[in-house]
Amino acid sequence: MMTRMRRCHRQASWAWVATLMLLFLFSCASTSPEQEAAEAAKTYYERLANGYAEGFLEGKANVDSLPTAYCEQLLTSVKQYQQDMQLKHGGLHEVRISPNVGKTDSTLHLTYAFLMLCFGDSTQEEVVVPMVQADGEWWMK
Repeated sequence: MMTRMRRCHRQASWAWVATLMLLFLFSCASTSPEQEAAEAAKTYYERLANGYAEGFLEGKANVDSLPTAYCEQLLTSVKQYQQDMQLKHGGLHEVRISPNVGKTDSTLHLTYAFLMLCFGDSTQEEVVVPMVQADGEWWMK
């Protein structure tokens, strides 16, 4: 009877240790600010790739406080950029987070997200997107 209780106790101890190890591993896998900023930048550029220029601009910091005329100029500029990508490269087909991910500049309070833009003609371009965090959200500067 005593041996059986010890065996159950040992099994319970191992289960406890395994649970603690899993919790430790998951807590260490938290997302860095650079990764969060890169994910947000990727989302905005994917909107651009999908032809949603307005959605791309919605990712700009403080866009709602800009004058209407200036917002219209920005939208026209983004649409021209989309047309340019279509004519020169067959359009933007995929957006990836670069292996460099990003870099934080603590003096300017910016995180630079590195994205790889993949075009229809199989060319790629790495872009640096300055990002700022406000109210827990990441925005393009």
